[in-house]
Parts: sequence; structure tokens; C-alpha cells
Amino acid sequence: MLGSGGGSGSCSKDMAVELGDEPHVLVVDDSLIDRKLVERLLKNSSCKVTTAENALRAVEYLRLGNDTLEGTVSEVNMIITDYCMPGMTGYELLKKIKESSVLKEVPVIIMSSENIPTRISQCLEEGAKMFMLKPLKRSDVKQLKWHLMKCRN
Repeated sequence: MLGSGGGSGSCSKDMAVELGDEPHVLVVDDSLIDRKLVERLLKNSSCKVTTAENALRAVEYLRLGNDTLEGTVSEVNMIITDYCMPGMTGYELLKKIKESSVLKEVPVIIMSSENIPTRISQCLEEGAKMFMLKPLKRSDVKQLKWHLMKCRN
């Protein structure tokens, strides 16, 4: 299920939303608790947040692999994804995003509860802007906001 930063917590079928000055972040995590934690931290930092419970839903939302529709989704300024998820990993999602002509410049942050140096290196080499350890904290959001502002200017 996709979730958005609006009232009921779920996203309507019409994804084209006026962003205004709020940066739009897509958060992808199969853990509801981690997803809600990141969503709350970002909302408290004045971000519009859309959530997806797995990488396949994120691919669907971003319309990756569908050249005729690619880029018709509302603008996403950053993607934060868990590394380890069933079906498709965050690393595989990162690779799909970086292969997309429309989304390759969108910063992708990988998060994981496991501090595995080879995994971190692999993600950064593939184009991730950051690798963060879960659970995210308020201080982590300051780093995320810096990347958001940098990419928007």
C-alpha cells in the first residue's frame, strides 16, 4: 500500500499533487514501524511524504520500466529505501532508479539496520547519496534536508 503525507495516511489514485515549497520524499520500507517513524520525522521537517511498503510498489508509483508513463508521476525530490525487503531489495530499486532517464538525478538514500561495509560500499558505488543506519533519528533528518535543499537548488 502506498501512503502519502495527507490526512488519512493513504494516497489517492490521482498522484498529481501540487508540491508548493515542500520537498516530496518517497519512503520505501517493508516495516510499518520504520516507515511511520521516517514519515513522522520528515513531516516534522516540513516534507511531503509518500510511503510504499515494498520496492515493487515504489516501482509502480514511480512508473519505472514504463517508458510511455515515466515522468508522469508527481515530482519526487528524494527516495529513502530500506535495503533488505522481500521481492526486490533496496539495492535493486536503486539500480532501477539510476537506469531511468527521468529519475536518475533523484537522490536515493539507503537505510539498513545492519552495518555491513561491503553492502554500504556497493550502494554508494551504484549511486546512493547516503547509507544510514536504522532507526533514523532527528539528527539524521538534518543531513537528509541538506541533500534535499542541495538537489532542489
